[in-house]
Order: sequence, then structure tokens, then C-alpha cells
Amino acid sequence: MDQRDEQEFAEYFVARREAVRRTAYLLCGDWHRADDFAQTAFVAVHRRWRKIRDKQALDAYVRRTLVRAVIDESRRPWRRERFVDELPESPSSDHEVGDTVATRDALMKGLKRVPPRQRAVLVLRFLEGLDVASAAEVLGCSEGTVKSQTARGLEALREALGDAIDDLRPAS
Repeated sequence: MDQRDEQEFAEYFVARREAVRRTAYLLCGDWHRADDFAQTAFVAVHRRWRKIRDKQALDAYVRRTLVRAVIDESRRPWRRERFVDELPESPSSDHEVGDTVATRDALMKGLKRVPPRQRAVLVLRFLEGLDVASAAEVLGCSEGTVKSQTARGLEALREALGDAIDDLRPAS
């Protein structure tokens, strides 16, 4: 790449890195893995920077790369999470945690229990604000698949949130 292309990419990276990192976190629930996924997406964009003609579509390209990276990683057998009866660390019993933090914690716990593809649909639709058609384009599937994955994901999230909210309630 020439100097001008490098400068354009650097400006794009600085402008979008936090938003991409946040989206990655919502998809995987771990800040360290979110950094890795965001880096993967930006590396892919950097490799193809000269070939990308429509610079207005960069966000969609990065989002698609990010979602695919998270889903691909979840399919690797050595990366699958294993649920255990007892957690290695107990949640804080500090009762002065604000409702916002408790709600965010419950949402993240719930999202971690939703299958990766359904989680991706929920994040794209409800947290990124994409419509069905845009989410289908990012995921590379039909609109019907997005709708069915949304319904199944919401059902799984409702079940998981019931458990997560019970975990956050102070012991009586």
C-alpha cells in the first residue's frame, strides 16, 4: 500500500476501533477475545484495503468479518465452553451495585448461554440496530433464517436471563 492508503486506513481504524471492539464483546462476552476478534477484522480490511472500492461499505465489511470470526472460533472444538456445576469464582455480594450494572451483567450472562449464530443475530438486530435484511447480508443467509434465528435466540435468551437474574439476586 502507498502512503495515502495507509493514512486512510489509519484514520478509519482510529475512528471505528472502539465500536468494533464493543460489538465483538457483545458477540463473545470476553474483552480479551473481543480485542482478538476486532484485530482479526481490521487485519482483513487492511489486507484488502486497495481492492475495496466502496469505502462507505467498510463498516458492513468489518461487521461481517467480525461475526464470521466469532462463529468460526466457536466451532473449534478446543474453544468450546464447558458448563460446570460450580463457578470458579462467586459473584460479588456487594448490594450497592447499580441496577444498570446488574442488568448489563445479567444480559452478558444470558448472551453467553445463547448459541453463537443466534447470539450474532440478536447482537446485530437489537444492539447494533440492523434490520432483518441488513443482518441477513452480514451473516450471508436468507431473511427467513434471520427471523427464525431471532425467534430461537430470544427464546434461549429469555430462559438464560431467568437463570442469570436468579444468580444476581442476593441470598435471603
